[in-house]
Amino acid sequence: MKYDRIDKELFVLNRKNFVEQMDESSLAVFNSNDIFPISADSTMPFQQHRDILFLSGVDQEESILVLSPNSKNKAHREVLFLKETNEHIAVWEGAKLNKEQAFETSGIKTVYWLDQFDRILKQMMYEVEHVYLNTNEHLRADTTVQTREDRFINRVRSEYPAHTVKRSAPIMHRTRSRKHRIEIDLMQNACNITKSGIERILGFVKPGVWEYEIEAELIHEFIRNRSRGFAYTPIIASGANACVLHYIENNARCKAGEVILLDVGAEYANYASDLTRSIPVSGRFTDRQRAVYDAVLHVKTEAEKLLVPGTVMDDYHKEVGKLMESELLKLKLIDKTDIKNQRADWPAYKKYFMHGTSHFIGLDTHDVGLWNEPIEAGMAFTCEPGIYIPEESLGIRLEDDLIVQKTGGPLNLMGSIPIEADEIETLMNE
Repeated sequence: MKYDRIDKELFVLNRKNFVEQMDESSLAVFNSNDIFPISADSTMPFQQHRDILFLSGVDQEESILVLSPNSKNKAHREVLFLKETNEHIAVWEGAKLNKEQAFETSGIKTVYWLDQFDRILKQMMYEVEHVYLNTNEHLRADTTVQTREDRFINRVRSEYPAHTVKRSAPIMHRTRSRKHRIEIDLMQNACNITKSGIERILGFVKPGVWEYEIEAELIHEFIRNRSRGFAYTPIIASGANACVLHYIENNARCKAGEVILLDVGAEYANYASDLTRSIPVSGRFTDRQRAVYDAVLHVKTEAEKLLVPGTVMDDYHKEVGKLMESELLKLKLIDKTDIKNQRADWPAYKKYFMHGTSHFIGLDTHDVGLWNEPIEAGMAFTCEPGIYIPEESLGIRLEDDLIVQKTGGPLNLMGSIPIEADEIETLMNE
């Protein structure tokens, strides 16, 4: 791990918040991710399942967490099962956590090696009537690939058919959506690393540079600041490429007079940052580009004011739509006839602003959360309006990461990263 050990206070509290929402006579099981194969003996770099990480801080493969808060055996109320380390593993892969290190990481006193799991789980299951299983219930989840968690779920359903199965996901979505101060500090660190990357490229971009060269500058800055790299596949889209919402090829040459849309963010300690800035290749916006840029910035500024406790996300997105409609009218991209003839399910503004404005962010870039309940203090969101005009080869989006506060507007974790057009032009021309 490149990051400093996280204070185990976070994971102790996270487990407490989870078990308080469990039914009596139940236990919950959480599995680490697989190391996913590519081909031959090649694999993807390991990334821990966010839920077991959130509850234990353990960031290694073949790990299992079991929570059984009412177990008669007090030692079995929180149990970690880890891959046993040895000299051979230490030589080939690096040492794994020993039991003392596992406690220092998680605050969990009872740690067994993985080869004891079947026997001890049977003992623990005998005591309970219900078992919480952890399925991926993110609204945009791709569940095509079977995971280690999926295989465990199939096994439990087969071996313990008389137990009632309950869902961990609703509890995890509620618990993970409210950020602890330790999490906010980790997210702030990720945003600070992203800031270093943006400041680096503002002095680097010029006509003729390739999109992938910008990507290389960013990854250099991220890793040298103890990030594992990008929190998600970066979008570095110049000219017309910026009108492709998920453009990730990053293989075009940036031309004079174009605007580059940069949707990039560093991770730190598995926490994501998610930033978008739009910058002129030549160091100056044209009058038209500046007008569109200022329109997007105005919508973003006003939208942020709506991210307060009690707001319902569906209502929030409708209000942002009204803000965008007004700006598009000023830019003469739509007119009153377009608005009069618009469909209820596809407003006129959607022609140039077709995506949502905000999503949860945290351990995942598109983090889990409660979409149908009012916003609460401590929740973390992006705010990212955009205007995309294919006929002008121009796409502009601006995005920051925000923490909802009890009173007043949100805390902007990216508030020190340049966003005003004048500031960006000044930095690019120094």
